[in-house]
Amino acid sequence: MSDKILYPIDTLRHSFAHLLAQAVQRTVDPLVQLWTWPSIEYGFYYDMHFSEWVEFGEKDLKNLTKQMRQIANEPQTYLRYDCALSHGYEINSLTDQKFKDELLDKFKAKGETEISYYLNVVPAAVLDNMRNMQDGYIELYRKVSAFFVANGTITDDQAVLFLDLCAGPHIAWTTKEDLDTNGMKLEKLAGAYRQADDTNPMMTRIYGLAFENKETLKAHEQMMVEAKKRDHRILGEQMKLFTISPLVWAGMPLLQPNWMVLRDEIIKYLRQLHKAKGYQQVWTPHLAKEDLYITSGHAEKFGDELFRVKGKDENDNFFMKPMNCPHHMQIYADNQFSYRDMPVRYFEPGTVYRDEKKWQLSGLTRVRSITQDDGHLFCRVSQLKEEVASIVQIIKEFYSTVGMVEDYWVSLSVRGDDKDLYIWADDVWEAAETALHEAAESENLPYRRVEGEAAFYGPKLDFMFKDAIGRERQLATIQADFNLPERFDLSYINEQGEKERPVVIHRAVSGSLERFMWVMIEHFAWAFPVRLAPTQVIILPVAEAFYDYAKSLEKEFLWADLRCKVDRSNESLNKMVRNAEKSKIPYILVVWEQEVKDMSVSVREFRSKEQYTLPVGEFVAKVSKEYEERAL
Repeated sequence: MSDKILYPIDTLRHSFAHLLAQAVQRTVDPLVQLWTWPSIEYGFYYDMHFSEWVEFGEKDLKNLTKQMRQIANEPQTYLRYDCALSHGYEINSLTDQKFKDELLDKFKAKGETEISYYLNVVPAAVLDNMRNMQDGYIELYRKVSAFFVANGTITDDQAVLFLDLCAGPHIAWTTKEDLDTNGMKLEKLAGAYRQADDTNPMMTRIYGLAFENKETLKAHEQMMVEAKKRDHRILGEQMKLFTISPLVWAGMPLLQPNWMVLRDEIIKYLRQLHKAKGYQQVWTPHLAKEDLYITSGHAEKFGDELFRVKGKDENDNFFMKPMNCPHHMQIYADNQFSYRDMPVRYFEPGTVYRDEKKWQLSGLTRVRSITQDDGHLFCRVSQLKEEVASIVQIIKEFYSTVGMVEDYWVSLSVRGDDKDLYIWADDVWEAAETALHEAAESENLPYRRVEGEAAFYGPKLDFMFKDAIGRERQLATIQADFNLPERFDLSYINEQGEKERPVVIHRAVSGSLERFMWVMIEHFAWAFPVRLAPTQVIILPVAEAFYDYAKSLEKEFLWADLRCKVDRSNESLNKMVRNAEKSKIPYILVVWEQEVKDMSVSVREFRSKEQYTLPVGEFVAKVSKEYEERAL
C-alpha cells in the first residue's frame, strides 16, 4: 500500500508556484519583485517584476522548468509561519519585497491583523554547499535563515531557501511521493499590470501547467493541440463570423451574416423555451440616468467599468447599461400585483456594456458589448423551489440540443460562516438555500454544495458544462436576490391585503450570447449540426448545363426554409467538394445528368461521410426533420 498523500490539485499547483519563484531567485534574479501566484485551471502563474539588467524570454522557460525539478529533489519542507500583520512589514524588508507591502496594506484595510508566510526549509548543509547561484541569493537566504533561527521558527541545523507571504495550503514536502514534477512544465509568458492598474509597471506573468502525473499532463497537451485547431478567433475569421474594427473599438464585435444566422437560431429557441414556461418578453433601452444605477448599487459595484455619457444639461449624467436587471425592476414597479399574479416572469435578450480593460479583451471570450439572454422572476419565497425547478428544466433541455448534458456539474453556492457579509435575515437565507437544494435534488442535478461562494444578496446555482474535448465552461446560472427588491422598494399585495416583498431570481441560460457562441464554435469545431449551420446545403452543378436545375433546387429549398446556396465558381467537381468540406457545410449535393432526369440529388454528408441519392422531396423532408428535432 502506497504512503502517497493525495493532495487536492490546487494545493499541488500552489506549491509549484512557490518552486517557480524560488527557481527564479536562485538562477535568474535574486532581486526579483514578487506579486501574486494563484492556482488556476490547468496550472498556476506567478506575476513578477525583473531587475532592469535581466533578460528573460520564452526561450528560458525550458531551463527554468528543469531548475524547478532539481529544486524539488532536495527535498524541501513547506513550513507555515504565523505572525501579526505588523510583523510582515519587517519580513518583507528583510527580503526587499516592496510589492508584498501593498498586499499587507490591502489586508490591513480589510481589518485583518494576522497573516502567514510559508518557508521552504532544508538542512543547513544544503545552503552551505550551494554553487553557481545568482550573486546575492545565498547571502540573502543566510540572512533570512539567521532571522528565523533567532526567533525559534527553525533550528540552527536548518536553512530557509525561499519564503512567501501566503495563506496556503501547501504540500508537506517536495518528495516524489507528494510532488510528481514530471506532471509540471512552464508554458508561456504574458504581461500583466499589478493590481490590474495600467499606471503600474507591466509585470511578467509566467504560466505553468501542473497535473498529478506525467500522463495527465501529456493528455492535456494533446487536448490543447486539438483546442488550437478549434480556436474561435481563427475559425471566426476564416468563416466570416464577426469583425473587430479598430475604427469601431476593440471588444465591440460586428456580427456578419453567418453570425446572425447562429444568433437568431439561439434566440428563437430561447424564446420558444421561455414562452412555454410563462415568460413575457420585454425590451429596455441601452441608456439610463445615473440615478438608476446608484439606486441599484451598480454604480458603486462596477465603478470604472461603466460607460458614462454626458447629457446636454450639465446635471444630466447617464450610463450605458451594465445590467438589464435595474430596468426590469422598473417594469415590475410600474404595475400593481397581488399574490394571485405571482410569479411574474420577464425575459430579454438585451445588450449591456462594460469597459473591460484592453489587455483582457480576446475574441468573443471577453468583450465590451455583451448580449445576455437575461431573465428575471419576481416570486414569493414559498415559490422559489418550483420556479428554480422550472428554470433547471429549460437549461437541461437547451444544453441537450448541443450535446453537453452528459457530463456536467452544478455549484450550489451558499453562505459562508461570516454572516455579516450577507444581507437579509437567517430565516430568508435558509428558505432560499433550501429551495435551491430541493430543486437540485428534485431535478437530479449533479451538484456540489460550495460554502462561501454565494453572492452577498443570495445563493445561486452555477452550471459547469464540458465541451467536446473536455474543457469546463461555466455558462448557465440561477441566482436568488433579496437585494434589488429592497433597494427599489418592490412589493405585491398578500392574502391579508398587506404589502409583501418579492424575491427576484436572476437566470441566464446561455450566459452571454458572445461567450456561448465562443463555446459553440470550439465545441463543434465549426462543424455545426443542421439547426445551427449558417449554410445547411450547398449545391454543386458539375457543368454549366446543370445550373438551371441547381437554381430550381435552391429556390425550392429556400421555400422550405433551408439555408442553401449554389456554387457558381466554375471549378472542377473535386475542387468544389473540397471547398464545401472546408466550410463544413452539413449537406453537399452534386447534380448532373442523372439527377436532372430523376428529379433527385446526390448527397454527401459532411459529418458522417455517407453518400447516397434521394428524390428531392425526401431530401427536403429529411433535413427539415433534423432541423425541427434539433438533431446532433
